[in-house]
Amino acid sequence: MLENARRAGALRMPREFSPARWLRESSSALVPIALVVGAGVGLGAVFFRWLIEAATQLFTGYGDYSDQGRVPHAHLLELGIWFVIGVPVIAGLLYGPLVSWLAPEARGHGVPEVMLAVAERGGRISPRVPVVKSLASAICIGGGGSVGREGPIVQIGSALGSGVGQLLHVGTPRMRLLVACGAAAGISATFNAPLAGPFFAMELILRDFAAESFGAVVLSSVTASIVGRALLGNHAFLALPSFSPRNALEYLFFAVVGGIVGVVGVCFSKVLYLIEDACDWLWRGPEWLRPAVGGVLLGGLLLALPEMYGVGYPVLQNAVQGHYVLWMLLLLLVGKMVATSLTIGIGGSGGVFAPTLFIGAMAGTACGQIVHHLLPGLTESAGAYGLIGMGAALGGATRAPITAVVILFELTGEYSIVVPLMAAVAIASGFSHLLSKDTIYTRKLLRRGINIDKPPQTIVGELAVGKVAKDPPACIGENVGLPEIAKLMAGKSQTAVAVVDDRDIYRGIVTAQSVAEALADPERAVATARQLAELPPTVIAADTVEYALDELVGRAGTGLPVLSDDHSRLVGWVTHEDIITGSARVGAT
Repeated sequence: MLENARRAGALRMPREFSPARWLRESSSALVPIALVVGAGVGLGAVFFRWLIEAATQLFTGYGDYSDQGRVPHAHLLELGIWFVIGVPVIAGLLYGPLVSWLAPEARGHGVPEVMLAVAERGGRISPRVPVVKSLASAICIGGGGSVGREGPIVQIGSALGSGVGQLLHVGTPRMRLLVACGAAAGISATFNAPLAGPFFAMELILRDFAAESFGAVVLSSVTASIVGRALLGNHAFLALPSFSPRNALEYLFFAVVGGIVGVVGVCFSKVLYLIEDACDWLWRGPEWLRPAVGGVLLGGLLLALPEMYGVGYPVLQNAVQGHYVLWMLLLLLVGKMVATSLTIGIGGSGGVFAPTLFIGAMAGTACGQIVHHLLPGLTESAGAYGLIGMGAALGGATRAPITAVVILFELTGEYSIVVPLMAAVAIASGFSHLLSKDTIYTRKLLRRGINIDKPPQTIVGELAVGKVAKDPPACIGENVGLPEIAKLMAGKSQTAVAVVDDRDIYRGIVTAQSVAEALADPERAVATARQLAELPPTVIAADTVEYALDELVGRAGTGLPVLSDDHSRLVGWVTHEDIITGSARVGAT
């Protein structure tokens, strides 16, 4: 058909370079895009940390209140320690309406929403999320919320990556990749951990280790780390002492502690949602007021245990350095479980990544104190077990063992701790699989009836477009004239025809409506297919049917072209009818 069109008089024209098409489709374009995402998220992470510090300074008068002890507000001494009861209430009155009215998805710990966006929404995240999440989480943490900053920056970074993808109109696979780039950059900039960021994104967000994806994610992570280091300095977020096993027997102790703390990590996941369920059952008022009313309970907890204020990194560091006795470690462990769960349960905005590390450090250090007390000459100090506990708790709660090992290695810089850490994390992840069918992240989705681990064929909307699309219609050269186009469409009863250049590269489609309009206009009688072509939304064979249905809105008469993975060649065509009949056929098999 294409040869016939060429013989009809079409002249060959050189292929034009389109920057927009190159950014959307070329593999090499991932380099500048990943750099832009990484730099943007790095700046966003720095700004977000500044927001948290500013909010904490405003609410308490200190940069970090968690290690100050039972002291009054630095500038409101007359209120005494009692001011901590009112701070979460005031903070709740600020971020409660912000989240409820502008971006409900900003509530909670953030990572599950990113996982859902990648798994079922083609990586599309509302552009309001970064702004609302930044403000809400900063106010929540600065106002005493016992949550982490990592979950919010992952969601913020992912939303920025998604925003870049939406701006460039990229396809679903690349959109998901840009979301992962944003997530990796967020972890990298927050922890100053450029290695851990990519593994976090690949294990938890993309859930895939494709070579091209990994390269782009690493580039984005490194860029964010460079930006963060340039603005914040090249410092680890925790100053931890150097540890190493003393003898071969201690590897066994590390493994046992890893199993114990892994169970603690699973328990934290259960407690988190148990308290959230209790808050849901008790609350009957408007959602925007829930954080303020619940803030009274959180304030009472902070009055009893001010170490639970905010993220609590100084307290974690004190524990690993051996500044707490056994009973205090256990109190801090239980207190953090309750405080974090309560913060999330009342509608707070913040992450559970840092609280998981906190809980693991307390549990591991407590076990280390017991082991070191029984066998002082054969074991390392308790802090070494605290480090192992941090990785084990993370592995048990999230089942991301690679991320858990890499991030603890980056935090310590000690290669000697890697081998026992790997053993402990592996055992913790194994116990997690035995004790629970979900993780601290996927459980939130399962409670909504969403299982991102199910096979893609279990739901029609997740079928690949390639399974339901039909063969592409006849194509014409871009220089074919209007009479030939009209004759072809009339003879074939087609409502649209695809246009390709002399190299069979897709250039758009010509619809029957555009041909009819051109025939009625004498000035357009000499129009060519290239001049009449329009660029409707396109899909590729790997896109989901759900995504195709969204793109088909307003195009019921013509359908959509299905392109190759690089968006260069026409490989099929899909309409509403194709989706209905094709889905029924696939479902029947």
